[in-house]
Amino acid sequence: RFQACVYFASVFQAMSCGIHYLASVFMAVTPNFVCGIPGNVSSALFYNSSEASIEDIWTLWTSAENYIVVQLENGEIWELNQCSRSKREASLDLAYEYKGNRSIFSCSDGFIYDDTKWKSTVVTQWDLVCDREWLAKLIQPTFMLGVLIGAVVFGDIADRLGRQRVIWFTSMGQFVFGIAVAFTFDYYSFVIVRFLLAMVSSGYLVVAFVYVTEFVGIKARTWASMHVHAFFAMGIMVVALVGFLARTWWVYQIFLSIATLPFVLCCWMLPETPFWLLSEERYEDAQKVINIMARWNKVSTPCKVSELCSVQQDDLASGGAGDNDTAAAKKHNILDLFCNWQIARRTITVWLIWFTGSLGYYVFSLSSVSLGGNEYLNLFLIGAVELPCYIIACIAMDKLGRRNTLIPFLILSALICVLIMFIPQDFNILIILANMAGKFSIGVAFGLIYLYTAELYPTIVRSLAVGSGSMMCRVGSVVAPFCVYLRSVWIFMPLMLVGIMALLSGILTIMLPETLGKPLTNTLVEATEMGRNKRSSSEKTPPAQSSATLEKIEMLGQETVSTEK
Repeated sequence: RFQACVYFASVFQAMSCGIHYLASVFMAVTPNFVCGIPGNVSSALFYNSSEASIEDIWTLWTSAENYIVVQLENGEIWELNQCSRSKREASLDLAYEYKGNRSIFSCSDGFIYDDTKWKSTVVTQWDLVCDREWLAKLIQPTFMLGVLIGAVVFGDIADRLGRQRVIWFTSMGQFVFGIAVAFTFDYYSFVIVRFLLAMVSSGYLVVAFVYVTEFVGIKARTWASMHVHAFFAMGIMVVALVGFLARTWWVYQIFLSIATLPFVLCCWMLPETPFWLLSEERYEDAQKVINIMARWNKVSTPCKVSELCSVQQDDLASGGAGDNDTAAAKKHNILDLFCNWQIARRTITVWLIWFTGSLGYYVFSLSSVSLGGNEYLNLFLIGAVELPCYIIACIAMDKLGRRNTLIPFLILSALICVLIMFIPQDFNILIILANMAGKFSIGVAFGLIYLYTAELYPTIVRSLAVGSGSMMCRVGSVVAPFCVYLRSVWIFMPLMLVGIMALLSGILTIMLPETLGKPLTNTLVEATEMGRNKRSSSEKTPPAQSSATLEKIEMLGQETVSTEK
């Protein structure tokens, strides 16, 4: 009961991470626009359609190459393009086609935006179009850079100061910075506050993985850690819903920020994890938390910290070289992930899978609003399709194996990317369904790579391997927005890049060993031999009693390394 309450309270706030990660899809959208004009419009002309105002023209607008002809009250006739405007020199009749002389001017009077869908966005607020368009395209990459830095900073702080304090600070930070974004006064303050918001959001998600993993029992740990991603996906669904209801960007941002306010008000009630308290030798505090857990769970004889510590000390003493092993483990660095050809090839493949998973995840998510049809429904469905994919991932990885699940879903995502290229653009429903299938397949692969990475490497470099893979994941999230912008070069360019990376990752994964049902390795030699089929099937495994003892000690002393989207 206690673990369930702590788990659902913690992962509820993970929704806010999904909210802020994808908030820019509607906040920074660029509507149709043309240059502003120096006067009042008496009539507007678009091809053969004449209207009384420019606002009535937007329903007919089809391409950025279109222009609008307007006649001012003083009789002047102007042609309005997106990034320039021209005044007709000798024209008295309002006609769309004109072959006479024109005087071309810049858009010094601002821009006129189509507000039929969005009343206001950050693009329309600060005119992030034409020669300032690159500023709008930096909004999501700078946020993802904050995600990368925040994960590193707060992950280290959580190990030093504890999970509880970081949970408190990052939860409050998400609320405060989320509200502050709505009240920024210019583009640069907006980007800076969003960068800070990204840091605390990423920090929360990293520490939340550690927090729930250290509270949840071993049997439920895989499912519990995997479904933190499901709450992240629910955050994406909230973005779609709020985006549909609030069409002004700062109102939209405020509603998104207060969505998880209940957790902010009660997060101070969450306790510190006993494992971190034990690692800091705060045994009395750890015992208090354990006693609270026992009362909630109605356990009459709670666990005694003193007994567990004595078991750990006895086991380390019986090992004889425990201190030497610990000292040696601290000397390992990232070069050990390339100590020989087998491990180096494994590391390159694993890093590629991490990168591809993150790249594909955000390309499918960010591109969903450009698929045609209802962009709010598209994003909602792209988030909803993740919910069953993590269930499938958990079942498949335990029934079929890690590698045998990873390979088909990576290759399937590549095939789906190719399939989408051949679907006619008029078939909106089919395109959306195919993108959902692509997000589903890449989500399954992305969901299981954390556990698979931990099982592929020996104890002495396991944390290093997962941490480096997580960094590659974040690099993929930074690259993803730029990949989406390549739609302006060729509409299928993002899908082609994701498909190539997924296919390459799937092929290379064939060379990885299967880890289902195999004991974790402790040395690089054992990890190298894994998958070579040189060991006999009769190889001895540790006795059950010894395994149980090691498992208990691992729960006490193991540093939990987490990853995030």
